[in-house]
Amino acid sequence: MNKILLTLSISLLVLTSCGGDKKEPIANNETGIPVKVSGIATGTNGEFVTASGKIEAENSANVSTRMMGYVTKVHVKVGQKVSAGQLLISVNNTDLQAKKAQVEASILQATAGYTNAKKDYDRFVALFAQQSASQKEVDDMTSRYEMAKAGLEGAKQMRNEVMAQFSYSNITAPFSGEVTNTFVKEGDMANPGMPLVSIEGASHLQVTAMVSESDITSIKNEMNVKVLVKSTNQEISGKVVEVSGSAKNTGGQYLVKVNLNTTGSNVLSGMFVNVQFPIANKPQVKKSQSDKVVVPQSALVQQGQLTGIYTIGNKNRAILRWLRIGKTFGNQVEVLSGLSANEQYIVSAEGKLYNGAKISIQ
Repeated sequence: MNKILLTLSISLLVLTSCGGDKKEPIANNETGIPVKVSGIATGTNGEFVTASGKIEAENSANVSTRMMGYVTKVHVKVGQKVSAGQLLISVNNTDLQAKKAQVEASILQATAGYTNAKKDYDRFVALFAQQSASQKEVDDMTSRYEMAKAGLEGAKQMRNEVMAQFSYSNITAPFSGEVTNTFVKEGDMANPGMPLVSIEGASHLQVTAMVSESDITSIKNEMNVKVLVKSTNQEISGKVVEVSGSAKNTGGQYLVKVNLNTTGSNVLSGMFVNVQFPIANKPQVKKSQSDKVVVPQSALVQQGQLTGIYTIGNKNRAILRWLRIGKTFGNQVEVLSGLSANEQYIVSAEGKLYNGAKISIQ
């Protein structure tokens, strides 16, 4: 009996000591992990259609030539600002110089012939008036004079053709803008139709977006939109200027162009954006469906194929909530389910969070 009582006493002592060991970590963790908490999950009451797009210059061109020749000089560099009519590339025009000299010589010859024919014509017209020349002689002089006049005019037109060819050997900028690429260097052979320089008008930028068939009917010309630049997280206002009515050559997507109202030095051609088109005259739906909740991507937790977010539980405990997410708007993500618009969530923590961890709101 004494042995049994002694055994029970030792067991109670061991259990009491183990229970004391488990309480100590909780006492040491009373301060919790410092975290920053959002105000309230953002809710957007308006309905809108979102489409991905790309910023492009409203004016852009690949400048080429109509003649074949060696490139003698590239006058610009990539990134250089140019004005309309500025010389970009020079192509060897030795053959044109020779043709121009030939044409100038033919013009001198035609001019001399025309001058001589005109004098003879005027003389015979005067003689015919005095009845000193026959009608046949006047007709012959008239024909000679007209032929000389036509020969001179043809020589002048040949000179115009040669001078037009010179414009294709000296490639100039069609409009003011910025050089975005050069496709040749000095010594290369320029061929007709081959791009030599790419230039974009940086003063006017627009967005080209592709919209699905389920949303295209909600988009109209002159509609004001919001453009979210992904790389800079900048929001720019814009206006729809073109809406395509066919998706035949665009893989089922409809082309929409948006002119940007304001631009900055950090908004460049080629950047990817998300365009938000407000939907007008949309049928009324339940408030729980019309309210959208968006949260920063940095606040989300990824575990395999699951996406979650830490919320605030009772007694300042971190609670991991699994979410179903929707579309992305810049650096924010739409939450379809798992978080309501009036709930707080943890934005960042100064330690490693886990489900049920004690936190300290900063």
